[in-house]
Amino acid sequence: MDLAIPLHAFIPSLNSVAVLMTYFLYLATAGSILPGKVVKGVVLQDGTRLRYRCNGLLLLVLLVALLGIGAQMDFVSPTVISDRGFELLSTTLMFGFLVTWVLFVTGCRSHNQGSSLKPHVTGNLLHDWWFGIQLNPQFMGIDLKFFFVRAGMMGWLLINLSVLAKSFQNGTLSQSMILYQLFCGLYILDYFVHEEYMTSTWDIIAERLGFMLVFGDLVWIPFTFSIQGWWLLHNKVELTTAAVVANCLVFLIGYLVFRGANRQKHIFKKNPKAHIWGKPPKVIGGKLLASGYWGVARHCNYLGDLLLALSFSLPCGISSPVPYFYPIYLLILLIWRERRDEVRCAEKYREIWAEYCRLVPWRILPYAY
Repeated sequence: MDLAIPLHAFIPSLNSVAVLMTYFLYLATAGSILPGKVVKGVVLQDGTRLRYRCNGLLLLVLLVALLGIGAQMDFVSPTVISDRGFELLSTTLMFGFLVTWVLFVTGCRSHNQGSSLKPHVTGNLLHDWWFGIQLNPQFMGIDLKFFFVRAGMMGWLLINLSVLAKSFQNGTLSQSMILYQLFCGLYILDYFVHEEYMTSTWDIIAERLGFMLVFGDLVWIPFTFSIQGWWLLHNKVELTTAAVVANCLVFLIGYLVFRGANRQKHIFKKNPKAHIWGKPPKVIGGKLLASGYWGVARHCNYLGDLLLALSFSLPCGISSPVPYFYPIYLLILLIWRERRDEVRCAEKYREIWAEYCRLVPWRILPYAY
């Protein structure tokens, strides 16, 4: 195997830097200008409460429209991402390292100056760089955690659309590719329809912004979540009617559980008395929701997320484990995150959490785990 070709493909170019910087500039500028629902975030650990302009759907639709017009006028190639995938991957990774070090340095400086933002420095260099120091760092009024998640989710769709264009251009467009694109497209669009739900997630309200989140949002989400599309671009898969129906059912069940659980938790945080499944909610200690999906498993939303990830891989068939890297990785990640959540909740809620665990014994999958 000639290693010079793949190694060369990873070397960033000025074009890849220009593509990435133009993308971020668009998100920052248009995101601040375009109208959208302004949502108050929850009260954070440092006592602050940020406001978020949830205009991601409009931002995404406008971006895709602009790229479509640009492609029609030959200003931009619809396959620019699929043609420069490795370049953009390495460029984004380098940008992630740069951002992380800037955040680390500014966080240490704020800590030494006794900033009211309360950065958390443990003294362990690797730990602080990896997990972050600052809770919700901002740049020119933009919450970076919210911005990076938005960039990653939109980047995932843009990569998929470029792979779809490449498949159409090569004459290799298949039923499997269409199915994969449909599932991912619906999932991403749904995310931006319900973008305000993101403001009350654990990542936003509790995780500090370090390399783990920066890498996850900017690199892992767009480039790893799209592995199935890249694989289908070079491999033909024929699906039976039964396989297509089963795949659609996995996606539908996963979506209902994932979106339903997140919606119930978001509504509960806004209005603890709102009915769930037509009944008054069961609340433990006045704080923990034990109704609906949250009365089935303590992290039922993770189950929905795993089913969705599986539905993205099933169109690739079972001839190779490569397309299943994402759901396997996600399973490991969510079990690890669930264990961390359990420890934090036990420390925060103490006897209330113990009572909730007795009432809802299953962690993710009822009667199994």
